[in-house]
Amino acid sequence: MKTIEYFYSTRSVFAYLGAERIVALARRFGRRLIHRPIDLARLMEGIGGTPFDRRTEAQRRYHFGREIERWGEYLGLPVLVDPVHHYGDRALPSGFVIAAQRLGADADRLHAAVLAALWRDDRDIADREVLADLARAAGIDPAPLLAAALAPETQAEFASNTADAIARGVLGSPTYIVDGDMFYGQDRLMMVERALERPFAPPSGRTAL
Repeated sequence: MKTIEYFYSTRSVFAYLGAERIVALARRFGRRLIHRPIDLARLMEGIGGTPFDRRTEAQRRYHFGREIERWGEYLGLPVLVDPVHHYGDRALPSGFVIAAQRLGADADRLHAAVLAALWRDDRDIADREVLADLARAAGIDPAPLLAAALAPETQAEFASNTADAIARGVLGSPTYIVDGDMFYGQDRLMMVERALERPFAPPSGRTAL
């Protein structure tokens, strides 16, 4: 089965806004979604991006304020601009999703639940009981996932995802890779759909000055 690689942070609002749609596209086109949760702060450092706390007030107000409000309204998705639990541990929720994928559980459904818990419901996704509740609601036994989430091999995969994202020039969360073609941002899902229907022409290698 062909795949779609899916790089994202479990704390990314824009991943939340695109989560259900990328799952639907993968299923519609018979693709397996490969979940690659990443540490977004390390990615930004690795690619020379500007950390959130060093961006201007105007940039934060637009990209992480107005844009979130408009996309939520446009998509009909309830979304919080600045939830209380926005910042926190990345290792446990990321490992939880990775463990689900490694153990054959429904990572597609679970990852969307984790993102919605934070950006819709303002729940603490670094809390083991919250994650257990999300898994049970998705019909998944949380015990093996929680047992594996912080295991060395799971966290090694989390670190490897981030290193791979840096090496491949991933620009942020979410990023989708279809047959080697990279699409950054949930606002590119219409182009992901087109690529699944019919591949784009190969890149020319030229860039605009």
